[in-house]
Amino acid sequence: MKCPFCGDPNTQVTDTRENDDGDVVRRRRRCVHCDKRFTTYERIDLKLPHIVKRNGNRSEYERSKLHASMQLALRKRPVTIEALEAAVDRIEARLLAVGETEIPSAQVGDLVMKELKKLDKVAYIRFASVYRNFADVDDFSSLVREVQPQPRPRRRESNLPDKPEEHDLFDG
Repeated sequence: MKCPFCGDPNTQVTDTRENDDGDVVRRRRRCVHCDKRFTTYERIDLKLPHIVKRNGNRSEYERSKLHASMQLALRKRPVTIEALEAAVDRIEARLLAVGETEIPSAQVGDLVMKELKKLDKVAYIRFASVYRNFADVDDFSSLVREVQPQPRPRRRESNLPDKPEEHDLFDG
């Protein structure tokens, strides 16, 4: 690994650690020539499918774009960075599982919608309002109704009284 400061190819690894999931290795390095320290990250390089946009253009999948769009929907919402990262990881796993070289952006959008719905209902609605490009307020209202909690069914009335009548306590 070349030193980012002086360009010398001789560096030493001083510390190696895996993240909690075991899918990223963090290495602290020291340059033999200039003695400066830096960190590198090692992760598996998987070939994710290219994204086919609605207009037919194709582009490489970029995790940072997916992360940024979800983060924008989650802005000022009580969702941790760890939960967001896990959601992005699940989306990437599904993209890999498809096994295709290209995937429509609409399919990626649907995956994002599913993950946001699990994470935060407000973020889900924010993302959907842009992604689905609603034609009118009724479309938006139906989406809000979709995520609102349903009222619980009322308990069946029984023939037994909830509490004894006052006169029943003294009758004997």
